[in-house]
Amino acid sequence: MLPKRAESTARENLISTFVDVGHLFTLLNTKDHQVLFGRRGTGKTHAFSFLAEQRAKKGDATVYLDLRSVGSNGGIYADSTIPLAERSTRLLVDTLAAIHDGLTNFCVEMAEVVSLAETGPILDSLADAITQVRVVGVVEETGSEQEASEVKLSSTAGLAVGTKSLDISGAASSSEASNQSHSRSVKRTGSEQLNVNFGATGSIFRALVAKLKDRQVWILLDEWGSVPIVLQPFLADLLRRALLPVTGLTVKIAAIDHRSNFQIKGNSGDYVGIELGADVSADVNLDDFMVFDNDSSRAMDFFRDLIGRHVLAAVRGTDYEHRIPSAPDKVVADIFTEKRALEEFVRACEGVPRDAINILALAAQRADNEAISVLHIRVAARNWYQRDKERSVSANQSAHRLLNLIIGDVIGNRRARAFLLKSDARSNLIDALYDARVLHILKRGISTHDKPGERYDVYKLDYGCYVDLMATSRAPQGLLPLDDQNDGYVDVPPDDYRAIRRAILNLDLIESNEGPKELGVA
Repeated sequence: MLPKRAESTARENLISTFVDVGHLFTLLNTKDHQVLFGRRGTGKTHAFSFLAEQRAKKGDATVYLDLRSVGSNGGIYADSTIPLAERSTRLLVDTLAAIHDGLTNFCVEMAEVVSLAETGPILDSLADAITQVRVVGVVEETGSEQEASEVKLSSTAGLAVGTKSLDISGAASSSEASNQSHSRSVKRTGSEQLNVNFGATGSIFRALVAKLKDRQVWILLDEWGSVPIVLQPFLADLLRRALLPVTGLTVKIAAIDHRSNFQIKGNSGDYVGIELGADVSADVNLDDFMVFDNDSSRAMDFFRDLIGRHVLAAVRGTDYEHRIPSAPDKVVADIFTEKRALEEFVRACEGVPRDAINILALAAQRADNEAISVLHIRVAARNWYQRDKERSVSANQSAHRLLNLIIGDVIGNRRARAFLLKSDARSNLIDALYDARVLHILKRGISTHDKPGERYDVYKLDYGCYVDLMATSRAPQGLLPLDDQNDGYVDVPPDDYRAIRRAILNLDLIESNEGPKELGVA
């Protein structure tokens, strides 16, 4: 059984199964700060693991962090009942603590060439700087106030008549008293808050890097999308202030485009977080590398090498090791019945390595001890689509409804597999379909000759959306329809877009036919 996730694979297998494509490793191996984009399953973890291993062989300090496992209680980050400031600060401290642990392990393992007498005190200072705790807002005040008043009034008067005299006398009394008492007690108690001093932390990192004797420090942050999106800009701001300015230190982030929020903009041009393109480069997107319809030859070479290497790694040390060829291309030649079956397989996986491994596993189960045929691939692709992708999309009713509308228009009416969509047409539902891997981007930012100011992205429907139609009269006739239906279709996204305006998808028109307001494009 081939491993389906990089984190479940032994490191030596990760190295032996890595396949470079389109100079990917050359781009990642630069010392520039960088964000590596790619949907789930496109190989971000595999690429980072390979990069970490290669840099470690050069003697550099590499710290790989899976952000899903940072912190002792990751659930606290998403707990909306806890103030945002507290959640953010805990995330920053936990991340810095994990980086500290990684650097400590490196210094201990490299004690023969890196002096612990020099790096030890600096690491201790770093631990102190990132774990500062102070109590703020602790005020306890108890006060009492009493007020009392009393008013009394008395008088006498009388009249007496005698035989010899007249006496006037009398007696009367009146008394009034008022007492008032008031007391007040006030008590305020603060709570512990963690505080990170960005300036001090950055200075300590600079001092540590200086003691590593020209060894580059690589901080590789994987699974950025696992961090709650409201906290991401604060973590990014920590990186920008404390780590990015340090010479000799490189930060790389693996992220999913539509699940990332790197910046909160202020009113005066200031911002919290990272500015892509200025603070870090964002020029690598794994989704653009291996789709069959973009470059069939390159896609075939990549997946032939990928599957061959995975099979060889899986049988290493078993009784099967000496029963199969030692070259990846010969292994693949024995797996499939013909070249067309391999082509169908590469088309079905849509450039996503994890999908490729799952489809291959299902096809092998169906083929049993026989070579895998086109039919096996189609059945496996349909099962994988229904089991994984369609189930994921169905959880979002609005996204599922939109997908059905697009399938009905693009495949049903136009008999095509792809469409053009305005680059500035932002839709959360389109993003959700893309993230679920039922839509794939072939090209970005292209324009037609009659409207040069308008930019379009070329989207392709997933193979699973139409695999059931492949052997019927309703099967798609090509990738993109030409304006004149008599001219047919094109199978590769062309550079000349004068003749495929009919391929432009009007979301507003599609949605007006159905009527749900939630499908609108912002």
